[in-house]
Amino acid sequence: MELTLNFENKSVLITGGASGMGLLLGQCYAKAGAKVALVDINGEELDKQVAEIAAYNPNVMGICIDIRDYQKVEEARDAVVERFGSIDILVNCAGGAEKRILKAKGEFHEVPIEVYDFGIDVNLKGALYFDHAVMAQMAKQMSGVIVHLGSITGQEGCSGNVAYSASKSALMNGMTKSIALAGAPYNVRCICVAPGPVLTRAAMAKMKTLMDRAAEPQEIVDFILFATSEKGAFMTGTNYLIDGGRDIMRNKT
Repeated sequence: MELTLNFENKSVLITGGASGMGLLLGQCYAKAGAKVALVDINGEELDKQVAEIAAYNPNVMGICIDIRDYQKVEEARDAVVERFGSIDILVNCAGGAEKRILKAKGEFHEVPIEVYDFGIDVNLKGALYFDHAVMAQMAKQMSGVIVHLGSITGQEGCSGNVAYSASKSALMNGMTKSIALAGAPYNVRCICVAPGPVLTRAAMAKMKTLMDRAAEPQEIVDFILFATSEKGAFMTGTNYLIDGGRDIMRNKT
């Protein structure tokens, strides 16, 4: 039996929506009939991608902000509600490894602390800010789904991008459970999806998995689409590791 997911009349807000899995998610939601708001700090790329989606779904908007600014996060929430009337799904995709993004070099103790401040702010506080702002709207609606994007790095640890690893671990465990508990009285679900290596960057192909390959971005996106649909209505408070068996490779004999 074919599984068809329909998001007509649903409003979706995606951070990190101008590239990578955030963009692919936005495209897929738009093709499934959703109203889509893409949030990103790269205004030029955001405008380009919004225009391309608008060619087949006019119910799309782009919001260029820095997710480290809570006032701007609240303004983004209000803009989406003003245009679409609700926020039914929030997907926190924005983030990345701080040393790679800021082009920092050196061992942990050699890297300026400001680099790690950036990593915590973008990867953890940015999601917390959006959860907090959007939960206020979802509580009014008495419905909603919040998704965190974790990482196998949050499971394994990482001596290089320490803030990234710590932030993803927090999202995958305490924060997802806590937001699920906070949202339950309002019929708001919260889950985390933690990928292993994904081919959003060519370098990911070098990371080993039990399946001897990295994931295609669509494989991760398809799970998020399912989990945020009515088909996933009994899923909350849990982290879903989609890593091709990388986490259990240490147990392989």
